[in-house]
Amino acid sequence: MKSSFSKLLSKLRRESGYSQRKVAGDLGISQALLSHYENGAREPKLEFIVRVCDYYRVSADYILGRTDRPGGEAELLAEAVNTAVSRLEELKLIETDLISGLKASVTG
Repeated sequence: MKSSFSKLLSKLRRESGYSQRKVAGDLGISQALLSHYENGAREPKLEFIVRVCDYYRVSADYILGRTDRPGGEAELLAEAVNTAVSRLEELKLIETDLISGLKASVTG
């Protein structure tokens, strides 16, 4: 694993600028339980992990330390699709220029 759940949970909270009290309240648990999760003293159930993912808008792979990308593999796929679309748009422009050039040479 790249990083532990407890470290990432604490990191996400701190990066968001939230207190343990706020996050615990938002997630429907006690501040003490959140503290236990953040320091690794307790391991959460799957239901809590899902809530955390939704709360911070990250993938389960990220919060479980399986990837460094908050959006998980979907983020990587989206980047690849965006790159492909950009390249297709570039090729369309090249094609349009070539067709215009051919028309000009035929009619000129």
